[in-house]
Parts: sequence; C-alpha cells; structure tokens
Amino acid sequence: MTRQFYLNLAASGVRMPIGTHLVLHEHPDPAAIVQDGQRLGQVVEESARRFQMPMAFPLMDLKLEKEALLRARGVPSGAVDSFHFSQIPEKNDEFRLTRNMEAVCGAIRHIASETDLIPVGMGIGPFSLMTKLISDPIAPVFMAGTGATGEDEPEVALVESLLEVGFVTIQKYVDAQVEAGAKAIILCEPAANKVYFSPNQLAESYDVFDRYVMRFNLAIREQLRAHGVDLIFHDCGELLDGMVQRFATLDPAMISLGSSRLLWEDAALLPKSTVIYGNLPTKQFYSDSLVSVEKVRQLSEDLIGRMRAVGHPFILGSECDILSVPGSEATIKAKVEAFLRSN
Repeated sequence: MTRQFYLNLAASGVRMPIGTHLVLHEHPDPAAIVQDGQRLGQVVEESARRFQMPMAFPLMDLKLEKEALLRARGVPSGAVDSFHFSQIPEKNDEFRLTRNMEAVCGAIRHIASETDLIPVGMGIGPFSLMTKLISDPIAPVFMAGTGATGEDEPEVALVESLLEVGFVTIQKYVDAQVEAGAKAIILCEPAANKVYFSPNQLAESYDVFDRYVMRFNLAIREQLRAHGVDLIFHDCGELLDGMVQRFATLDPAMISLGSSRLLWEDAALLPKSTVIYGNLPTKQFYSDSLVSVEKVRQLSEDLIGRMRAVGHPFILGSECDILSVPGSEATIKAKVEAFLRSN
C-alpha cells in the first residue's frame, strides 16, 4: 500500500485492537485451528470483521521462529520452550516451515484471495529471538556494551552468533509470508528495551544497540521494501527516548509502542509519515482492579484528545495483542468494546 493509505486510515478515526487471540479462544478447538491455514484464516477474518478493521491482524505468536530454528538442529518439539544454547551452534541454513508457520501462511492466503481485507504477517525481531535462545542474555549484552568482543568473551561470541542464526530464520519466514500474500509485516522487538540494555551505557554510546538491534532490523526493512511490503514495527518494552529515535530511522508505516510510553511526547521523536499506534494497557484488561471499564474509556478519550492536540497521525489500539484469559473473557471484551466506542 502507499503511505497515504495509513495516513488516511488514521484520519478516519478507526480503532484497531490486535484481538485475534481473543476471537480464536471463542472456538472450542483453538489448538487445532492454529495448525489449519484455512480455519485460522477464517478466524483472522472474523476478528477483523468484528472490530471493523480493514487490516487482518494475525496472532502475535512469537515462538514460531525459535521452534523452526531448533527443529532444523534436531531439537525435539517437546524441548523447544526450555532449550537454550550453551555453545555456538554449527552453521546450518536449513529452513522448513513448521506446521504452525504453514498455517499462518495459509491464513494469509485466505485473506489475500478470499476477502477484501489487507493481509498482514507477523514475526519476531532478531534481538528478541536471541533472548529466547540463551539462558542469560543480559550479562553478555552488558559486556558487549563495555567494549568486550567475541574474541574476549565466549558469552559475547555466543550472543553474536545467535543473532546471525536467528536473523537467517526470520528472513526466510518473512519471505514465506510475503510469498503467501502479506502486504505488511508486524515485526516485534519487545526485548529491545532498557532491561536488556544498560541505560548508563547507552547514555555514553548506542553502539551495542545499533549493532545488536538496529543493524538487523534495518536489513529486514530493506528486505520488505524490495518486495513492496510495509513495515509495522512493534516494541512494547520499557524504552528510552534514544531507542524510539532509532526506531524512527526504520521509517515504518506504523509504530506500536507499549503503555509505558506517552505517545503525545513520542510524536516529537517520530516523523509524521509514520502512524503511531496504541497504546491502551490491554495486558491489564483481565482485571477490574487493575483497570476498570470506565478507566479504559477515560484513557481512550484522553489519548485521542492528546494525539489530536499534537497533530500526529494516530490509531487507537492495544499496547500488545489482547490475550484471552480463562474466566476473564467477558471482562476483557467489555473493555475492548469500551475503547472501540469511546469518543
């Protein structure tokens, strides 16, 4: 799509929750659906129709790339979640879509060929994937920030190797989604935040952040541009202004930031060609003690008013995907309805 499409979408006042997980779990067999491209596509379509969105947002499942990477290296599926590398893996460029990845691509094909909705893909960012592949990523990232290299520290060498390995897997999965018909990709880098990067170090230099986060994400942006596919960048982590300024250089069509950010202040850090998306505290929607329906309404109206005042293109939405929590479904849906109907 042209950039004007997103600007027009923002100007229309549309609200866009990432609510596919919520809709999926209304069905009796969600585990079967996520492995069936046709049925998953129908759920993605159902979600977009219900929330009156022109874009069909997929599930925000950020475990898929880790599974594909490990399965290619002989790790059994039952061990994927808990597996961490302790040494540099052997080079292996083999990539095969997992069953869940095939279903995601099938869902994109359904949206692209059977509906008038815009098919959107999903992927994890290279830094965030790396943090899932090692038991303690914080210490080696800190060491790299002090100037340590892979030649100095084996832990730094492992992190840098896994960044490269993960990057290859991510690129291949992005290509598969683009081939299936995705017109935009939501790239999620929630671990690129001030938990994993020392604010004191970044106050002196963003070198390690640029090498470990920006270098790879800029390459994925170029990969998408080469196919005429739009980048929607998501980071719901605790961020520094300097991080947001660097994300601006990705020139995403939309940027999605967590509820810890004051979007009306972030508007000064981002170009007006990038639509700001978010950032209601949807992670708390399951509990009335954390956020009530009335509070959601107030937050929505306040955010809309502040964004209008700064004049930056904006779409009201969720800070992350809206997860279905057993026993709290009605509570969550009431709050989604509250922000959809807010003025």
